[in-house]
Order: sequence, then C-alpha cells, then structure tokens
Amino acid sequence: MRRLFGTDGVRGVANQELSPELALELGKAGAYILTEEGKRSKIVIGKDTRISGDMLESALIAGICSLGVDVLLVGVMPTPAISFLTRKLGADAGVVISASHNPVEDNGIKFFAGDGFKLPDEKEMAIERLIFNPIKYPHPVGGQVGRVYHIDNGEDLYVEHAKSTIQQNLQGLKVVVDGANGAAFKLAPRIFRELGAEVITINCEPDGVNINRDAGSTHPEALQQAVLQQKADVGIAHDGDADRIIAVDGNGHLVDGDHIMTICGLHLLEKGQLKNNTLVVTVMTNLGLHLAFRETGAKIIETKVGDRYVLEAMKEQGASLGGEQSGHIIFLEHNTTGDGIITALQLLAVMKEKDQTLAALASQMKRLPQLLVNVRVKDKNKVMEIPEVATAITQVEEKLSGRGRVLIRPSGTEPLVRVMVEGECEEELKKLAHSVADIVKEKNGLDN
Repeated sequence: MRRLFGTDGVRGVANQELSPELALELGKAGAYILTEEGKRSKIVIGKDTRISGDMLESALIAGICSLGVDVLLVGVMPTPAISFLTRKLGADAGVVISASHNPVEDNGIKFFAGDGFKLPDEKEMAIERLIFNPIKYPHPVGGQVGRVYHIDNGEDLYVEHAKSTIQQNLQGLKVVVDGANGAAFKLAPRIFRELGAEVITINCEPDGVNINRDAGSTHPEALQQAVLQQKADVGIAHDGDADRIIAVDGNGHLVDGDHIMTICGLHLLEKGQLKNNTLVVTVMTNLGLHLAFRETGAKIIETKVGDRYVLEAMKEQGASLGGEQSGHIIFLEHNTTGDGIITALQLLAVMKEKDQTLAALASQMKRLPQLLVNVRVKDKNKVMEIPEVATAITQVEEKLSGRGRVLIRPSGTEPLVRVMVEGECEEELKKLAHSVADIVKEKNGLDN
C-alpha cells in the first residue's frame, strides 16, 4: 500500500494530488476512525488563508456530515489554535487545512485526536486503509445527518488562552509582526497589542494567493529590514499556519529556534521551572546550544528531525520544552503542538522579566558553523555500516576535539545522504566534510 500520510498529514498540490474527492474520502474515513459509534460526535475544522481552503473544507464537511458527525467550523485559525480548540470544545477530533510554509498551490489535511495531539501512526494507517480499501459506510438519514455549527468565539477563546501563558505585560516593547499573509495575520498582532506592546505589521493582508510569498519565517529579509527601519525592539516572523517562528533582534540579526530554546530553556532552568531539567532537540540542533547548557546540569535529549519525534521524546522524558532549529517549538504545559504565538510570548516575557535586549539574550549561545555536503548513494540506509565511513567519522571527530561533530543523515525523499560537519573554523569544516563525503562516494556512491 502506498503511503498517503507524510510526517505532517496529507499534502499535495490542491485540486490535483489533494483533490476534493480525496478530501471527501478523508472526511469519511477520519470521522469513522476518530469518533465513537452511537454517540453524537463532533469534529473541529480550521484552515489557513489559501484560496483552495474553501474547496477542501467543503469536501471535508460533506464527508464528515455524511457519517452523522457534526462539524464545528472555526474558519481561518493557526494550527495550534485548532489543537487547543479541539480540547476546549470537547470535540472528538480536529482537522487543519494547511500546507504550513509551502507555496499557495499546495495544501494539506492534518488531523488532531480529541486530546489535541497529532494522530499516532496506527490511527493514520487505519484512515489510509479505508481510503485504499473502501468499506460500506453507514448512511444516516433525517435528523441523524451531521450538522455544521459556526463557532463565533473561537478566536476569543484562543486569545485568552495564549495571553494567560505569561504573567508579564508587554508594555514598552516595540514589535514588528510578519504574519506571512497566513493564519496568524490577525491573531498575533491582536494578542501582542492587548498585552500592551506597540505593534507594526507586515505581510498581514492575505488575499488567498500571497501566503508565504517572500514573507514569514522562511523569508525573513523583509522583517529584518522593517525592524531596523522602525527601530523596533524585536521582530516576529510566523509561517503560513503559525506553528513556528523566527525572531529578529533590534540589530536586525536572526534569532532562530536554537537560540529561542536556549534563551527560554536557560531562563526556566534558572527559575527551577524546566521540567525534569530536560530539553528535547533534534540531531540537527546546533552544537552551540549543547555548549550553552554544558555546565548547567540540564539533560539534552536528541531525536530524529521532525516535531513528531520531539514530542514523542518529550512525553517519554516528562519534558516541558523541546523543538527544532526551524522555530517549531513546543511548550507542552501550554499547548500540545508547536505554537508560534505562544513561543513568541514566552520569548518576549523573558526579555521583559530580565530587562534585556534580544541580542543580549541570544549571546548566551554561540552558533557554530555547519557545513552540509549531499552525496548521492546506492543504499542510503547502509552507509553507516561501512567500516571506512565509520573510521573517517572517528578521525574527523578526533580533529575537532569535542568542539565539533559529524552527522550523516539519509534523505527522507531522495537517494542521498547528507554529511554535516560542525565546528568553529569554517575553512577547516570544508576540508573535513569533503573528506568524509569522498569516502561515502567511493564506497557507496550512485555514480560508481
């Protein structure tokens, strides 16, 4: 059976791979798997600002209601807000229609369980089986067909929750918000303003087709320029569905997810509030973060790349903070998924509480250069079993003497491995990375 769900739901070009027909079937299968028979169930649906959102939303509604399940429609809303509202409204499941930071032609459908967490693999596989091997679904009639309820106070519920996650007001802070013309375009500025910040907005005028276009966390150049022009204290860039952020300090310098986790993690540790003294990161997290925590007694847990794996490890370790370099950060005591708005609030609260600039706080972590070399290979899953490759890695790590590292990671979608070398001297890293890559190419290269 081919795989329908990726690491973050079902994605594809809207009206092609992700067609209304597929959305209809996902609505049926999701309602069948995620609700209880004999109970009047309900599923929350929200979306980002893409023009294709209405089309896919209509198909999902039809599929869900055809099984006698009610739909709670919340409209344009950040992904983490859907997670929160699924729990808050007592729904059996939640659905987000979004392709996050992807361009407008793409879209996606992602499910949350009733507890607000992303679906476990077995639930996604159960939905997939129904898509590829359809069954005869129940067809309720009359008053048993599902209804659609428009939830008018969804925004207010989420705003109050987000504001409650910090104790400080934001008075005195001048903040530029880049909404990526996506799901945070209205809520993020509103929340910061209601907490007392002076807010300047850019890319907060969605028209259905400009989502992520030269905007947001993957294109922060306009935000950097705006922070300098406005003489702002900080800039916050969201992505299309607002589950992550990249920040900009008052000097126009980028502050990524590693820096944000360092700032918030060290602050929580100092206050005795970092649960189990544990921070969860991925293997791609910069070594500078590890060095910043080295003398603190905190435990750093590494996972594979992907917020799904970060969250799994957080739950296993009883951790309250984890995330990725990309700015997808999970404050588990505040939400069950990465939440760009809540992450921004935690960062701004540290600035206020410590009365320090973002640049000063970010200086707690020194980013080490990372050099990446891609090598096309015959078998990406067996590269690490080659003795000569293991020897080459050991030799490089000995040269780096604890101030650097080597990481070889297979691509998820292509026949290649990524050789990443990290250390203090960029010129040296080039030689070391290519020395390992050459061994990989010689022993397993696709062109050999």
